[in-house]
Amino acid sequence: MITFRPMWEDEYPGYLEYFITDYTREITENYKLTPDDALARARKEIAESLPGGVKTPGHVLVCLISHSGDSEKHIGYLWYKPDAIMRSVYIYDFYIFDTCQGQGLGKHTLWEFEHEMQTQGFAEIRLRVAGDNERARHVYEAVGFGVTGINMSKNIKN
Repeated sequence: MITFRPMWEDEYPGYLEYFITDYTREITENYKLTPDDALARARKEIAESLPGGVKTPGHVLVCLISHSGDSEKHIGYLWYKPDAIMRSVYIYDFYIFDTCQGQGLGKHTLWEFEHEMQTQGFAEIRLRVAGDNERARHVYEAVGFGVTGINMSKNIKN
């Protein structure tokens, strides 16, 4: 069983460390920026998106907890934003720790999340996946997500 526990304030710096590192890599590879420029962009975007950290209004940051018998284990993070008017949820970030990958936990977590959102009255879950992230795309497609568009960019900086 997977549950979603609100991220604690003291867990946020660890989340940022993971997120900024991962997002910097994605920006470097997909947008062809230098690592320094990508790092600056990642830091700027997260600061603008989550100015209040775990208490940013309208955004939800949770820790993913796997329960097995009497034990529980923190297996990853999920950051999403619900939109009650559109009855949709947008996933900004979904991450299963490297040591927990390859065990079906990503798919199981997404099924649990879908069920949880359905019980709250939401009708759609949306997200964006990086073009080079085949592993994530496989997981999303395996639980029923479909491609709705393709993001494109061109670097025109000299």
